[in-house]
Formats: sequence, C-alpha cells, structure tokens
Amino acid sequence: MKVLLDTHAFLWWVTDSPKLSARARKVIQDSNNELFFSAASGWEIAIKAQLGRLQLPDNLEQFIMEQLSLNAILVLPIQLHHALRVYTLPQYHRDPFDRVLVAQSQIENLPILTADAQITPYTVETIW
Repeated sequence: MKVLLDTHAFLWWVTDSPKLSARARKVIQDSNNELFFSAASGWEIAIKAQLGRLQLPDNLEQFIMEQLSLNAILVLPIQLHHALRVYTLPQYHRDPFDRVLVAQSQIENLPILTADAQITPYTVETIW
C-alpha cells in the first residue's frame, strides 16, 4: 500500500512519540508499504522549527534527510497541479500545508496517515 504521511505522523514516528497510534505504527513498520513525505511537510517543519515551535536538531535538513533514508520514505514534490487543486477544496481545513496534503492525496490516490479529524471531511482516505 502507498501512504502519504501527515507531518505530525512523520514527526511522531521519528521521535518515537506515544501519540502515534498502534495502527499508524504498524503501517509505517510494514516494509510492504511505500511511504511518502510531502515537500509541504518539510516546509511546515522548517517554519515551525524556525519559529521555535518544534525542538529538533540544529541541522534540520540533515536530520530530515537521514530520517527519510533510514525509514525508506520517499519525497513527494509539490507539483503545480497539486497547488492548483487547493483552489477547488472546500474550506473544511484552513491550514495551507494540510490542504496541500489533501490535494496531493486526491491527485496521487494516496491515503493519508493522519490523526487530524479536520481532514476526514475531504474525499480522501485516512488511516489512523
């Protein structure tokens, strides 16, 4: 199964947070699954770390790239059609990063591994 990780799911996985559900942990650990990390999540993490809202290693780029490699997670770039799809989305969720993830999920036909209940009203499959 191919799965798009929401930003918090990725962070909770790499920091071994108890907030990550058992089902989410199982999906990530299953080597038969193909995991994707959106460039939007990298952007969100960078902004939050810069604002002091996330405590991560000083070399953020190295940390993220190492975690992606160690966990065999593929990067999903933001394409123009992903960005433009956001225009058509209802305003269920106001977070621009999550709206990009929803657009990517719809276009790439990827379920989103997320605990965010504000994503469930969209026409995307969620796993938690």
